[in-house]
Amino acid sequence: MNLEEESLISKLYEASNAGVNIQLIIRGICRLIPGVPDQSERISVRRIVDRYLEHGRVFIFENLGNKAIYLGSSDWMNRNIFHRIEVCFPIYDETLKNEIIDLINLQLADNVQAAIIDSELSNRPVNTGYPAIRSQEEIYNYLSERIPHT
Repeated sequence: MNLEEESLISKLYEASNAGVNIQLIIRGICRLIPGVPDQSERISVRRIVDRYLEHGRVFIFENLGNKAIYLGSSDWMNRNIFHRIEVCFPIYDETLKNEIIDLINLQLADNVQAAIIDSELSNRPVNTGYPAIRSQEEIYNYLSERIPHT
């Protein structure tokens, strides 16, 4: 996902200041500045650039252990928000919800291709040690195990 639209960034800052922890996976453009005291200190941004140009628009909201998951069609960019018709839709099926959460958790665990965007907008490599987790490979393996082979 890309993130550049100012009013949505403002709402993320507002949520952070209200005590909401926010984890973002942004592949490309990111105009939000994470980790700024009294602005975005509860927001973390991770960038994963690897072989495949995949970047889902997955929104997971959790309140007291209850998770709501939505998938969307667009990046949060001016052209998409103001000049196109885009959709977000909920996922109700528990099996699909769990699989989507598994895929996002694999991305959040990536310590090979991922970088953390800091308050200076620098990309700091994730250095969590071993085992090495390359999310795109892990996602491929995860999905391969679930797809019946003929």
